[in-house]
Amino acid sequence: MKRSLDLLMALALCLLLCLPLLLVWIAVRASSKGPALYWSNRVGRNNVLFKMPKFRSMRVGTPALATHLLQNPTDYLTPIGGFLRKSSLDELPQLWNILKGEMSFVGPRPALFNQEDLIRLRTEQGVHQLTPGLTGWAQINGRDEIPIPLKVSLDCEYLLKQSLGFDLKIMVLTLVKVMRREDVTH
Repeated sequence: MKRSLDLLMALALCLLLCLPLLLVWIAVRASSKGPALYWSNRVGRNNVLFKMPKFRSMRVGTPALATHLLQNPTDYLTPIGGFLRKSSLDELPQLWNILKGEMSFVGPRPALFNQEDLIRLRTEQGVHQLTPGLTGWAQINGRDEIPIPLKVSLDCEYLLKQSLGFDLKIMVLTLVKVMRREDVTH
């Protein structure tokens, strides 16, 4: 049932957001050199790698690291990168991954391929069996600011509590956080 809901919602959002997606695409291309999309190698269900697109908010040539590991992350932002991140518009191309079945609307955020500590802890706790999400329980409980052990603990809590009702609660709380632009540091 979750997969069917993901498909229906992703298709509806793609149709509803086609003009805004095009406008963001144009804005990214017009404001900095390079492609509009950045394709990131991410860890999916059962630790299988997949390519995840985002509207590019960082300059071409930025190291492929979690943002918090960069020396001065704001130095790498494109002119509209801060806005894209704070509004979460950079995440919209991931509707493609939801349509393909590589992601869900709700689940643990997919780790970067080189976040070995996060991947190891999630695997030890069984979280790697979940389909990663556009948003998740850890996302709404700290997003960029929580340490990896706490993130994995929240992912484990989601693993145990997952249900349609819990997913709906996470989606509503995500909308509230995005509207308030909470917990985004770069």
